[in-house]
Amino acid sequence: MIAFDLQCANGHTFEGWFEDADAYEKQRKEGLINCPVCSDVSIARIPSTFAIKNASASPAGEIPDHQVALMALNQKISEYVEKNFDDVGTDFASEALKIHYGVAEPRNIRGVSSEAEEKTLREEGVEFFKIPLATAPQRKTH
Repeated sequence: MIAFDLQCANGHTFEGWFEDADAYEKQRKEGLINCPVCSDVSIARIPSTFAIKNASASPAGEIPDHQVALMALNQKISEYVEKNFDDVGTDFASEALKIHYGVAEPRNIRGVSSEAEEKTLREEGVEFFKIPLATAPQRKTH
């Protein structure tokens, strides 16, 4: 068995387990893999995140101070965005265009979009940026 990190066309990421790479490709081509969030079947493999510990790394189970600081900053950004931006989900591109052209009231929005939608937004002159939103793990204490 092999685990692949996958992403649908709407930007949702998830993990899939397959017998091998050929089994993944066959299931993808047949539309048998779908996003657990939106059921989209336009699925692609994305690079997996992993780390290889080197000899100078922190003792087992401990997170280096600089990573703790980055995770805390990410947590603060995530909380700010969650509290101050309207979640429009998969309607992000549509809502962004409405705001851009004055059809909808200007406001801070957050959501997901496909690469094609992002291309359209750029072509229309809509400014946006992508940030990863995740909760930071807690530092282990002894």
